[in-house]
Amino acid sequence: MRLLQIQILLLLVFPAFTSGQGISLKNNRLDLQWTKDASGFKLSRLAVSSPQGWQGISNANGAYTLLYSQAKPDVTPEKLLDEKGQEIIFPEAHYRYLIPVWKQSISPVELNTAGEAIQFFPSSAVQTANEILFTQENEKAFITSLWSFDPAFANDVKVEIRIIAKQAGHFSMASPSLASLNKNHFKWATVPGVFQGNAIEKKFINAFAYGQGIPERPVVVRERTASTLAPMVTTSGNITLAVIPEPGTGRDPWAKNEKTNSDWLIGLSVMNRNAELMPTLYHPVLGEKKSWLNAGDSIVFRFRYSIQPENWYPVFKHAVNDVYQFNHFLHLKRTRQSLTNRLLGMHRYLVNDSLSLWRLDDFKGMTIGAQDYLGGVYGSDKDAMKNADYGAMWMLGKITEDGTLLTTRLPYARNFKLMQQHTDTGFFHGAAAGQYYLHKSNQFTEEWGDYSEPVGSTFYMLCDIGNVLLFEKNDTALRTALRISADKLLQWMGPNGQWQVAYDNKTQQPLFTDVQDLRPTFYGMIVAYQVLKDPKYLAAAKLGADWYITNAVERGRFLGTCGDARFVPDFATGQSAQALLDLYDITKEEKYKKAAIDVATIYTASVYTHPVPTTQQKTVNGITREDWEISQVGLSFEHGGVIGSANHRGPIMLASHAGMFVRLFSLTKDSLFLNMARAAALGRDAFVDSATSVASYYWDVMNKGAGPYPHHAWWQIGWITDYLLSEVRMRSNGKVEFPRGFITPKVGPHQTYGFADGKIYGSNASLLLKEGMLTIADPYTDYFTAIDTKGKKLFLLVMNNDDEARKVNIALDPAKVIKGKKIKLVKTIVQSDKHATPLNNSGKWSISLPPYGLKVIAITYR
Repeated sequence: MRLLQIQILLLLVFPAFTSGQGISLKNNRLDLQWTKDASGFKLSRLAVSSPQGWQGISNANGAYTLLYSQAKPDVTPEKLLDEKGQEIIFPEAHYRYLIPVWKQSISPVELNTAGEAIQFFPSSAVQTANEILFTQENEKAFITSLWSFDPAFANDVKVEIRIIAKQAGHFSMASPSLASLNKNHFKWATVPGVFQGNAIEKKFINAFAYGQGIPERPVVVRERTASTLAPMVTTSGNITLAVIPEPGTGRDPWAKNEKTNSDWLIGLSVMNRNAELMPTLYHPVLGEKKSWLNAGDSIVFRFRYSIQPENWYPVFKHAVNDVYQFNHFLHLKRTRQSLTNRLLGMHRYLVNDSLSLWRLDDFKGMTIGAQDYLGGVYGSDKDAMKNADYGAMWMLGKITEDGTLLTTRLPYARNFKLMQQHTDTGFFHGAAAGQYYLHKSNQFTEEWGDYSEPVGSTFYMLCDIGNVLLFEKNDTALRTALRISADKLLQWMGPNGQWQVAYDNKTQQPLFTDVQDLRPTFYGMIVAYQVLKDPKYLAAAKLGADWYITNAVERGRFLGTCGDARFVPDFATGQSAQALLDLYDITKEEKYKKAAIDVATIYTASVYTHPVPTTQQKTVNGITREDWEISQVGLSFEHGGVIGSANHRGPIMLASHAGMFVRLFSLTKDSLFLNMARAAALGRDAFVDSATSVASYYWDVMNKGAGPYPHHAWWQIGWITDYLLSEVRMRSNGKVEFPRGFITPKVGPHQTYGFADGKIYGSNASLLLKEGMLTIADPYTDYFTAIDTKGKKLFLLVMNNDDEARKVNIALDPAKVIKGKKIKLVKTIVQSDKHATPLNNSGKWSISLPPYGLKVIAITYR
């Protein structure tokens, strides 16, 4: 069909259209004007209304780009060369999980060199009061684009592009480039979940593989680790431009009855094909699904630009909440097992030697205990052992008063910790000897190489021992080990507050010098100060945090803690937010609170927000599931980016950040934190093993339980407790609060409880969680209990974790409150800070709970 014929048809369909040399879309927020010259219709003005008046964006042009390839594009990875022309070998050969996805990431389509780029400006335009229709024809295709404002969001321009192929081949349409933004002077740019930063990074691997800064090449990334489909750039004038595909355009990670996580339907970039800074989408992706068109075939690409006089985060939240309807998951979810019930189920699992793979071994004359670890570990012969969350171990022992934990687990886990420290004099004296113990060769080792990391001492010496000492204050051996480790970490700190990533165990020389230790290693100094009260550790913590804020937080550059992934950014980013909050609590210096909030907002981009969950039925391992049950929405990465585990495994169930996000909501009143916490924690039954109540680690294995990682149950107990008690504190406006301990090692920011009394409306109380003491059948209702330490009072902390009101039945077994003693209930009330409502003293009650409500039942007994 010729262009003139199509124009005639368009005029018949849209008789109110007029055409001319100058056209525009303008409302009270945005002003877009096009002017026609010999090249076609160019965007001549792009302006946004701000409190300072109308602000124009420089270098507006509105250029279109169509990619075409007659044959499927080559997938051969490009050789990367250093300054001397030598090939860069990255990652090293033993990083077997990373190599395939890295090679895929440096092939021509990803590097935006594949195919023929046909760049143009529309030759024709017709306009009504509300829409503009542009048209263009070349030898490959006929292209129309329809532009209009979104009536619900005045800062959004919706675009629909239709490609009609004139010859067969692979096609990919780019979103038009509204402007060429200043690459040397911008505030922020990001493809959420992949990379972010405030500057172009010339070291390609640092930028592209580690997400540390913006790659100087116009790379195109996949949506499988783009947590929110909204590449965006914030200019030096604080105007953010984002381009957001219409929901449903991207891939479905489980389309019907198998994993389709790696389907690639949308390419995302912060640069156009000419390497000009401008958020850009590509659909279809050249050579991928839907890109092949025969002559006469067509495809439609719908997206929107959001242009706001704000920094990146409000625009990001607009994409999450308004476009991708993030809260839809919470409205759809149905829960079959409460989180409290899961805690009790995992308690049963962990005291079962066989199920939890508990093992004792003799090391240097001391009996040590840990769980078997069946994943890959450097130097192992399937004989690795590990303990995960020492704070959770001691907490569960304390609040359950479980004899098995107290006598057959904790003493030997304590010995394991003592033996995990280098005690020989020399360079490594006091440092952690490694995360894992190999019982066949009687040695401790790191996960993926013969090296020692300073952050390993922060985690496996200072955090772990610090948490145990909260419960075992008189353990002088552990206190001595903590001091020795703190002094080693202090000795390893550079004069500017920086640590090395790792040291070679043989040569004692720094390793991984291509990256910086952009992790919260400084937190070890916080633990040392809190336990030992020596001001030198607080001074070191502040120096380390100041370096971290300048080099990591302000630049958006982070490093991870997973050795098998060569430390690509992971949950340590979220962990650093809690580390900074803890430092703020000690010092009351506002810079630490601000930095904590800043890094937490960045960490929201480690949470999936697409595709929009539905009730569509799918088949998972022979079981019929509704889409929302297996949705990735609300789940976070182990590590994302272009080589992280989320590329092939999807997100994880370990939501260590959930409690911290609730606390951040209390601090900021930013509802995204609270909704993300709840979406991660609630309604995830499809991933929980019914026999053990242990959730799978990776999304793609669904409900296979702990699998090769039995120690993960401790982390799950830790984060669930942190989340529930953070919700209690928030819902009670701080009137019910229990002290938090130190951050757990490695997996994120959750903290331990149970080592000290808390406050319940002014009463001192200690936590309890006992099997069979309280019965609540409703799966949406979670609870904790606590006992008054000065009087004879029991508190039931009962929460509705649903967005609808609920009426629940509660039964208390008085014989389970105090071991060996049956109590008699004297007075029962529903307590708050303003009033109290009496209940009967039968031990059985029916109460109503508002949506996401809390009720505290106070029971006086004798």
